[in-house]
Amino acid sequence: MLSTKLIALLPDLAYFNTVVLEGSFTGAAKKLSVTPSALSKTITRLEKALEVKLFERTTRKLIITEAGRKIHDQCVIMLNAAHQAVDISSADHAEPAGPITVAAPEAFLNVVLQPFVIPFLKQYPKIQLKLRAADGDIDLLKQGIDVAFRLTDQPDEKLVFREIAKTNLLLCASPGYLHHRGVPSHPQQLAGHDCLYLAETDTDHIWDFFKDDEFHSVSVSGRYAVNHSQMRLNGVINGLGIGIFPDFVVQEAINTGKVTRVLDDWTIKSNYQGVIALQYAQTQYMPARLRVFIDYAMQHFRVNEPTS
Repeated sequence: MLSTKLIALLPDLAYFNTVVLEGSFTGAAKKLSVTPSALSKTITRLEKALEVKLFERTTRKLIITEAGRKIHDQCVIMLNAAHQAVDISSADHAEPAGPITVAAPEAFLNVVLQPFVIPFLKQYPKIQLKLRAADGDIDLLKQGIDVAFRLTDQPDEKLVFREIAKTNLLLCASPGYLHHRGVPSHPQQLAGHDCLYLAETDTDHIWDFFKDDEFHSVSVSGRYAVNHSQMRLNGVINGLGIGIFPDFVVQEAINTGKVTRVLDDWTIKSNYQGVIALQYAQTQYMPARLRVFIDYAMQHFRVNEPTS
């Protein structure tokens, strides 16, 4: 049974969560429709009750302490549970309604998810769909994400995992480029070619290749690097060099002859390959809007599985 002291802390913990998310008392106070001084007093009261310091306050910034970070993690869980409790108040048989936030890598979002967004929204007119491009690591609970699509060979073990397809990386170039510069027959020859890479990290120009028990790591270079898959593909189609793409990004260009696969007997190692995983948090109660989205996505991919 909840103690009177704990019940009294719940609103303060919710206010604390808002301060963390907004990064300042001023921003949080505006969102909560209270004054910054009143909010500051609330946080001070919470610190006294918990007997920990939640923030380091300076004239320039608000820095959450390690103890504050741990308490915030629990606040996120608490508020998500509260959201679920509110959802339960709507009967399951009612028409699915409300917001769904979906995260996915930019290329997957653009090429694969986009085609079923409009039909889904037409079928469920009371659902609001928020799509978020997320190519790096994401935390569903902390970032308020309901469903994440991941291209990975290591799905998050803390989340429910549904495999919807598999994807591979393909090395491609335009026929014109290959006619002019020659077709590489070994990964090491890529060092002498113009290559288009992501340019997100300092190691994106290092490409790793495997075949049987043979491994080669090649440092590539080129005049054009961009972390947008369609822009990179356009560069390859227009003869700027050789690029690596998930199969679903480049398959149409291959089918129409705009690009040709290169070194297709080698396997490329990268984070953006393996299974296409649909992941969401484990919960005893799933809102109807989320359940219909997951079912719709699973059915869509059974019918339209990306070509590997």
